[in-house]
Amino acid sequence: MLQYRDAQLSDLNKIVEIYNSTVASRMVTADTEPVTPESKMKWFEDHSADKRPLWVIEDEADQIIGWLSFQSFYGRPAYNSTVEMSVYLDEQQRGKGYGKAVLAYAIDQAREIGIKTLLGFIFAHNEPSIRLFRHFGFEDWATLPDIAVLDGEERSLKILGKRIA
Repeated sequence: MLQYRDAQLSDLNKIVEIYNSTVASRMVTADTEPVTPESKMKWFEDHSADKRPLWVIEDEADQIIGWLSFQSFYGRPAYNSTVEMSVYLDEQQRGKGYGKAVLAYAIDQAREIGIKTLLGFIFAHNEPSIRLFRHFGFEDWATLPDIAVLDGEERSLKILGKRIA
């Protein structure tokens, strides 16, 4: 059984460790080098439990196995009910079906905090994540062709969206 709680500053090192475990795959993030907890401090502080949560995901042994965040979209007040959603799981926890549980939780919680639209920004070559989001009814809303360069190869970004209200 997964548990979710608001992230604390003391969790930031683990959050960054999980994030950095995805950098080398060139599937999940546009960062090309690992980041530091210090470089993620503003991002961490931009979250709030009531409107833009950052949750850590714990297993039954209270070990952090991932995190989930809602971030403001485009930074203008008219978009306050829209968020970009990010889900990251520890390397050892991927492929166990936790992604589905986390997405289901995110959708339920979004309704509780006034979110009407969820967005996922996913590289077009990240087929597992695209399948996961589509499983929950996310639709392709945009493709930004060849906007990222990873190891000399141009990559496209898909924006998947879901209205929940």
